[in-house]
Amino acid sequence: MNIQSTDLSGVDVLAEIERLRKERNAVILAHYYQKPEIQDLADFVGDSLQLSQQAAETDADVIAFCGVKFMADTAKILSPEKIVVLPDLEAGCSLEDSCPPEKFKAFREAHPDHIALTYINCSTEVKALSDVIVTSSSAETILQQIPKDQKIIFGPDRHLGGYLSRKFDREMLLWPGVCIVHEAFSETELLKLKAQHPGAPIAAHPECPPTILDHADHIGSTSSILNFAKTFEGDTLIVATEPHIIHQMEKALPGKTFIGAPGADGNCACNICPYMALNTLEKLYICLRDLEPRIEIEENLRLAAKKSLDKMLDMASGTVGMGDLGAR
Repeated sequence: MNIQSTDLSGVDVLAEIERLRKERNAVILAHYYQKPEIQDLADFVGDSLQLSQQAAETDADVIAFCGVKFMADTAKILSPEKIVVLPDLEAGCSLEDSCPPEKFKAFREAHPDHIALTYINCSTEVKALSDVIVTSSSAETILQQIPKDQKIIFGPDRHLGGYLSRKFDREMLLWPGVCIVHEAFSETELLKLKAQHPGAPIAAHPECPPTILDHADHIGSTSSILNFAKTFEGDTLIVATEPHIIHQMEKALPGKTFIGAPGADGNCACNICPYMALNTLEKLYICLRDLEPRIEIEENLRLAAKKSLDKMLDMASGTVGMGDLGAR
């Protein structure tokens, strides 16, 4: 079905979403990088893994994930009994695209003495080829549990891997992927903005290149940046991540000023994720109405991917160490 050609004239989209949410017993999830109107109607707003975990704990029959495909895939991995729909199946991720499973498999086979510590921003197939999945919030905790003499492949984000390597003095083989949003931030324009607001701290996501992270007062996941925004002293914060997170900051702290870090020319919208932007209220209505596009994962693949996710959850909680984790 061509969503773009669907005639929605005369349809009260918001009212229909509310009706279908109840009729389908659906839970609506929105990542922090979604448009404000989607964040405001979601049952849960947050980071990708956090959202999948919250949805798994509900009695919902349907998960409508307003995010990108790897996030909806993760929700299906954790909730195979639920129907998982994504408003636009073309909502992908540059990090996932940078790491084709067949190339990652060959890379692993070329380095059999390495374990694969893999960022959650990857395909289900790459998760199945990995030893431990990490998020930007759990990566440090997990890395510190891996013995210094264990060789590591980190992918697909070379900036997050490089940040971890520098911070913990750990040599790692880095897959050369980048997030097109965080890669777009300009150090020159950031310094100009900082000069205009000399007292404003900078909060940055570790997917940013080192030229941006070197100027950051706080480095962390989207949830960590949001928490920092709620506690920093001062009245202005410069935010170096996808700017739709600022909606949550402004709701929580209406008296403070939040400024998105600029792109190359200081004015471009290149810091907005084009994949996240594909989701709209109209597409959310249609996917709840038709229960399509639907996420389906073959069971053996799902279980293989879940194994690396479970290892992450165990290690991040501190209750289970490396165990039988080892190079393949």
